[in-house]
Amino acid sequence: MESMLPTTSSKSDRRSKSKSKSSQRSKSSLVMALISCFSWLYVSGRLWQDAENRVLLASLLKKNSEQRPKMLTVEDKLMVLGCKDLERRIVEVEMELTVAKSQGYLKNQLKQSGSSSGKQLLAVIGIYMGFGGRLRRNVIRGSWLPNVDALSKLEEKGVIVRFVIGRSPNRGDSLDRNINEENRATKDFLILESHEEAQEELPKKAKYFFSSAIQTWDAEFYVKVDDNIDVDLDGLIELLQNHRGQDSSYIGCMKSGEVVSKEGRAWYEPEWWKFGDEKSYFRHADGSVLVLSKNLAQYININSASLKSYAHEDISIGSWMIGLQTTYTDDSRLCCSTSGQDKVCSLA
Repeated sequence: MESMLPTTSSKSDRRSKSKSKSSQRSKSSLVMALISCFSWLYVSGRLWQDAENRVLLASLLKKNSEQRPKMLTVEDKLMVLGCKDLERRIVEVEMELTVAKSQGYLKNQLKQSGSSSGKQLLAVIGIYMGFGGRLRRNVIRGSWLPNVDALSKLEEKGVIVRFVIGRSPNRGDSLDRNINEENRATKDFLILESHEEAQEELPKKAKYFFSSAIQTWDAEFYVKVDDNIDVDLDGLIELLQNHRGQDSSYIGCMKSGEVVSKEGRAWYEPEWWKFGDEKSYFRHADGSVLVLSKNLAQYININSASLKSYAHEDISIGSWMIGLQTTYTDDSRLCCSTSGQDKVCSLA
């Protein structure tokens, strides 16, 4: 009996060792399975992320390729060179046209007229008028401006006189119709078709007057007169004859004066700050009566689109003359607000 006990004990030990080994193998297998699972999840995630990155990179490459400038073919390059050459030729032609205009070859040269003898006129005199000024026009016609027959004889002597007026803001209304009807009867208007007649548009009216006058008549001088001025026509003609042959002449009652910078005051200048700290205007001819020689009027006609206008017409014209080789003539006979025996103008 005693000899059999050790045998039973050894079998029990072997079973215990076998179970322990089996348990260890199961744990190892479970750990390996978990590691495999995590590895698969990690690899799958990276593959998914890489796929998204590839899609994003592909879209960016496609977008960049669309924005990348295309390669020009030989035909495209020739076309570009041809356009540049055409552009250069256009610039050259424009420069030649400007030179031609400055020498008297104007756009409407064929429409220009002088006297019936074919000689150049002495002067074109424009009397500024607004709508509602018919009574004043009749007074002028009854005083210093000749009637229709005498006007024709004056033109034969080389002097054109016209009332200058623009068009109504409401084109074709009763204001325009009344002017057309009056002009048919008197034939003494220069109607500025492109100008809108208004008090605030007076500085621009000078551009249209000188441009229209020089395109219509070939004269040595172009004269602007306000409607509140009476003119000694013979005296003005004599004054102009004394200046014949003088190019770049800017003739008038020269003055300067304070630049009004306070809004609401008479003669307020919105761009007062451009005239310096002293706030004084440059030398310029009073707007009542002023005279420009042909080449100066021609300059306004050619450059009217780029000429700056200020709040007042006489200041605007004076500013256009500053940058030119202009001969300023201060003639006291054209100071209409003062009295004197030799005056050619006076306040009405």
